[in-house]
Amino acid sequence: MAKDESKRLPPGTIADDEAAFNALQKVGGYAPSNASYAVTAITQAREDMKGSQAAEDQAAADLKTARDVAASKEWAFHNLMLGAKDQVRGQFGKDSTEVQAIGLKRKSEYKSPGPRRKESPK
Repeated sequence: MAKDESKRLPPGTIADDEAAFNALQKVGGYAPSNASYAVTAITQAREDMKGSQAAEDQAAADLKTARDVAASKEWAFHNLMLGAKDQVRGQFGKDSTEVQAIGLKRKSEYKSPGPRRKESPK
């Protein structure tokens, strides 16, 4: 059997198995001594695989939808917070302690620009 059955099979391998299964169904007189390899058992395993793949596809679609909804809600929250910060600056002033309380720098905390150097004439 396989070395590492925890890894996914390449799509080409599954396609090859599907083609071989389709051919096996047409083989007349196929009667394996081990019932695990009977066409009915393989058919059930194939249906189980298809069901699991469908469930995986649906879960992936649900994840993408949930991710999009979460991103939309994050942006809505962020934009509201940017507006609220502007409102705090407008209501209390750029140098107020309320501005500092919401995580912004007060105007007085910014370094004032130093004097400009005069250029010497040439």
